[in-house]
Amino acid sequence: MQKAGRDPGAMPHDHGQDIERVLAKMPPDPEFVKAADIFQLLCDPSRLRILWLLCHSEECVYNLSAAVSMSSPAVSHHLRTLRQSGLLNSRRDGKEVYYRLADTEEAQLVHRMIDDIFDMNCPRNSIR
Repeated sequence: MQKAGRDPGAMPHDHGQDIERVLAKMPPDPEFVKAADIFQLLCDPSRLRILWLLCHSEECVYNLSAAVSMSSPAVSHHLRTLRQSGLLNSRRDGKEVYYRLADTEEAQLVHRMIDDIFDMNCPRNSIR
């Protein structure tokens, strides 16, 4: 809440750092909410392991379950959350559903972050 008579663009202290220029480029609040939602998805270690696998391969629930030593229902829950967030795509082939990283800017950013965190060079990223 701002005090009456105060310029909303002026900072209380001028430290010569030109913060007004930085503030002019600050994304709107909905963009911060979107970013926070993505970071929240990555806070769960199991979900992060599943996402790491899907950054580098397309897999079905059963293979993911075996790879991360979790039950299929638990993996399915994480996959549903990641798919609803727009980070994953799925495709059906007969009775199997395969999951992979979505081809969106947000998903590719998460992929680069995961590769950087785990100091990994993904073969798909080296082609670009």
